[in-house]
Amino acid sequence: MEHFATKFGTVVVVVPPQYTSQKCSSCGVIVKKSLYHRTHVCKCGCVLQRDHNASINILNIGKQTTVGQTGSNATGLATSTLLGGTLVEQVTRMNVESPSSRYS
Repeated sequence: MEHFATKFGTVVVVVPPQYTSQKCSSCGVIVKKSLYHRTHVCKCGCVLQRDHNASINILNIGKQTTVGQTGSNATGLATSTLLGGTLVEQVTRMNVESPSSRYS
């Protein structure tokens, strides 16, 4: 991941996954649930699919971690991925557009 982040000029943030699906992304309360419960339902009124709730929590942790760093792409709004392109196509295109000095 760090290799591709460097190649695409972005930042990799490692986020510990513990409790990300149990913590309410709206109010922060821990809502205990077993693995077979796929929907997050909180007393605050937040109802989300379990993985969607976890992804919001992970994104928020990533944003807190990257405060003050330039080049952070932890907004969830834009990516460096070409529309319809696969990762292999991305890397191949990146190598053609800006070859690394070690390939010269």
